[in-house]
Amino acid sequence: MIKLVTEEEIEQVAKFMKIDVHDHKEYVEKVHDMIDFFDILDSAGVEDEEVTMTDLPLSKLREDKHIPFEDKLIEKLKNYKEHYVRAPKMV
Repeated sequence: MIKLVTEEEIEQVAKFMKIDVHDHKEYVEKVHDMIDFFDILDSAGVEDEEVTMTDLPLSKLREDKHIPFEDKLIEKLKNYKEHYVRAPKMV
């Protein structure tokens, strides 16, 4: 199997996303598993399948309305700090 993602790339992405990742090797395997899954989906052979869709006139769609929310919800989050929200630890 060809390794498409390296431990160094996982570390670099974690730094860009400001995520504290201690064991980069663990995530290399998870990313490889995801890529393998996408390979399975790509090989499903649905190119010849016909996609059927019903045309719907715009008059049948709901009106899009903006509903303002005045309360600063992000500031009430438990892990909110300045401009960031700390995400829970990935398992």
